[in-house]
Amino acid sequence: IVSIAGWMAILLTDIYKSGDRVQLGGIKGDVIDVGVLRTTIMEIGGWVEGDLYNGRIVRIANSFVFKEPVYNYSADFPFLWDEIKIPVKFGSDYDKARALFKEIADKLTGACASQSQAHWDNMVRKYNIENASLKTMVTLRITDNWVEYTIRYVVNYRNRRSIQNALYTEILSAISRSGGLVELASATIDITEVPTINIVSKS
Repeated sequence: IVSIAGWMAILLTDIYKSGDRVQLGGIKGDVIDVGVLRTTIMEIGGWVEGDLYNGRIVRIANSFVFKEPVYNYSADFPFLWDEIKIPVKFGSDYDKARALFKEIADKLTGACASQSQAHWDNMVRKYNIENASLKTMVTLRITDNWVEYTIRYVVNYRNRRSIQNALYTEILSAISRSGGLVELASATIDITEVPTINIVSKS
């Protein structure tokens, strides 16, 4: 009875529909069928990195919508804010690094930001929500080992993995062409003192 009530709630309140990407009770995937008693999901993630199918089909009782939150990735706003982090060596040209990363992010995600604007405007009109910037953003912070740049951008929920791949590829190419002005960093260990070692030879 509760599952049938859940099915009616799904249909009448537009919690999700077939084709939506959702997360229900830790299970994330695309809804492929909404039945009277169960929702069928093609799972993504799990042992597979990124937002890719793993081949497992999960059936969840519709009563679940009354028990825990339902995360819908594609309802009113089918886009996500995503971020990647780039570690850069101390002593690099920081302004050039920021400019390179911003240029690449704008080139690869600028069209998506424009497409998402109309959807976001509808969200602002429909809900009591603070307006937010959809433009790419590059911020910087200092860590113990490097200068870390965070590139924040808007992407369609289905293209998150491919856009990350394109960004990393373009960034690596741009850094290699920078003539050493921008260099990637890795974890380092500073040895501040070396103990004295006495070697005694036996005759």
